[in-house]
Amino acid sequence: MTLALVVVGVLGLAVGSFLNVVIHRVPRGESLLRPTSHCPQCTAPVRPWHNVPVLGWLLLRGRCADCAAPVSARYPLVELGTAVLFVAVTARFGLSASLPAWLYLAAVAVALALIDLDVLRLPNAIVLPSYVVAPLLLLPAVVVERDWAAGLRGLIAMAALWVFYFVLSLVYPGGMGFGDVKLAGVLGLYLGWLGWSSVAVGTFAAFLLGGVVGAVLLATGRAGRRTAVPFGPSMLAGALLALFAAAPITSWYSSLLLPA
Repeated sequence: MTLALVVVGVLGLAVGSFLNVVIHRVPRGESLLRPTSHCPQCTAPVRPWHNVPVLGWLLLRGRCADCAAPVSARYPLVELGTAVLFVAVTARFGLSASLPAWLYLAAVAVALALIDLDVLRLPNAIVLPSYVVAPLLLLPAVVVERDWAAGLRGLIAMAALWVFYFVLSLVYPGGMGFGDVKLAGVLGLYLGWLGWSSVAVGTFAAFLLGGVVGAVLLATGRAGRRTAVPFGPSMLAGALLALFAAAPITSWYSSLLLPA
């Protein structure tokens, strides 16, 4: 298993490098293939050995090799963060038939969270294909593990969360965008696959985290009551929290309601 985690970690670094391109180009409607990686200041192409995840940034000391313009530390952090998330997901689910689906969720979560923070938008180019990709990646697990109940529960939760968020967007349009509604369906599929307790924990955690972030921004003066605050990162963080900790959180909450 240790070797598998190392391999997945290296894969995460490579995927994180690609996600940096996705995060920068998708909101701008640019191609992911052309042009190749280049400095946004002087447009000089990035040399292959400078494109090595994390190490390339360290080698250049965070600056362009041609014009010495600063390169954001977010690039290696995205690569490292994706690698850590890939390793954590693999440790959680093991080398199972469903692992590719969870790795896909991890990659999409990183990209969508940062894009939403940057431009206050969850691009259809990423969210909508996930309605096809995620079920297809989970299908082998349904067949291999014969867990038809998990597949059905995931589809029901997908529809339920979509409707729930859609109603919220109608009731409170200023606080809920339609991108959040579309993302809710994808997260519902994954959380429903895990169980209804995961759906409950992931959904509640999203609103709790969103409220805490909003309160902190207001208290520190970084946002006003009319400032738009992206909710997508809170939704994704809540789903990931449920993925790793729904069972202990549910047990703890149950113990409060039904003390021994």
